Amino acid sequence: MITEQGTDERRVPAVLAAMASWSWRLIVIGVVIYFTAQILVHLSFVALPLAIALLLTALLYPVTRQFLRFGMRPIWATWSTMLLAFAVIVGLGVIIGTRANDEFPRLVTQVQKTAREVETWLLTGPFHLQKAQLTGLVDELARQADAQRAAITTTLLSTAARFVEALAAIVLLLFVTFFLLKDGDKIWSWFLRAFGSTAPRVDRAGRAAWVTLSQYIHGTVVVAAIHGLVIGIVLFGMGVPLWAPLAVLIFLASFIPIVGIFFAGGLAALVTLGAKGIVYALVFVGILVIEQQLENHVLQPLIVGRAVQFHPLAIILVLAVGGILGGIAGAAIAVPIAAVLYRALPALRAAPPELLPPPPHEPQPPPPGAGAAAPAEPAELADAVAPEPSGAVPAAGPARRTGEDVSAQRSG
Repeated sequence: MITEQGTDERRVPAVLAAMASWSWRLIVIGVVIYFTAQILVHLSFVALPLAIALLLTALLYPVTRQFLRFGMRPIWATWSTMLLAFAVIVGLGVIIGTRANDEFPRLVTQVQKTAREVETWLLTGPFHLQKAQLTGLVDELARQADAQRAAITTTLLSTAARFVEALAAIVLLLFVTFFLLKDGDKIWSWFLRAFGSTAPRVDRAGRAAWVTLSQYIHGTVVVAAIHGLVIGIVLFGMGVPLWAPLAVLIFLASFIPIVGIFFAGGLAALVTLGAKGIVYALVFVGILVIEQQLENHVLQPLIVGRAVQFHPLAIILVLAVGGILGGIAGAAIAVPIAAVLYRALPALRAAPPELLPPPPHEPQPPPPGAGAAAPAEPAELADAVAPEPSGAVPAAGPARRTGEDVSAQRSG
């Protein structure tokens, strides 16, 4: 029977056996990932605020640390950080709202003027369209909008429900951010207790993940601020209405790599087209493309550094998975989560660093008063010149080599 079993095993090629081993392991890993994703989807009301709270904590923690260095208690340092962030957000909102209220009527007037110019160009330009064709096109658009009125109403109602859910998620996000800023080290210590002897590995991986997350969020904020500032100056120089809200929109969209800038830049280009015409719109698109290339090849490598080293194809796939699972918020946090996992897993698998060998024992200094005595002779020379008397037990010291018998019989 043993011979037959060995014969059957030899009939299976080694490559096929290795592929079978890898296949069932990959199946198990895929099942775990699938069910984990399903759990996160069902718990998205908690998972997304928690992920965004971690990003905000990584962004705001340097401010809290600075308050702590000033001697403030953790509770007051955390409150000061939260109030400062809230003041910045409210200030930006007031400025943007005021600018939008002042410039929106002018934008409507300029869009109407541009629409008339486009209509004139379509009638007298190379297309030579008829007035009736344009009227029929406008009427068709109006009929389509009227036919979709019920769907639009349903969408507005569902949007109201989503708005309430978003408010609840924001409250949860603020609570989580507050306690992470205040008691983050205590929470992490409590979390490590569940891992027992593997706690050092988990702690090493967690610290690597936190450093990566901090580098990513701080670098992304700086790059997004430069991006929004440059585009805002360009729009202001062109005299485009709503330049301040568009600059803030581009700043926020820069947190979603590749996809966000296409959306925000396209909207800004449409506003420029409606307000200033086709020439200004083309100039703006050219500046946007150049600035985007400078960001990708200069700002990102210099500022963000090596926190994220993903190929653009990998970023697109990560964004797609995050968008499918969590919508816009999922796409925004997909890349930092992938970067954290990419840096934390090697630290989790790595062996602990080897301890340095202890330093060699230094010879003890001679006792006081021994300096006047004659210098001691080597052990072998002392044994040869002055042998110990028979029957005496030698004193402890370097006179005998390790492992020798120091009994009285040996000395005789």
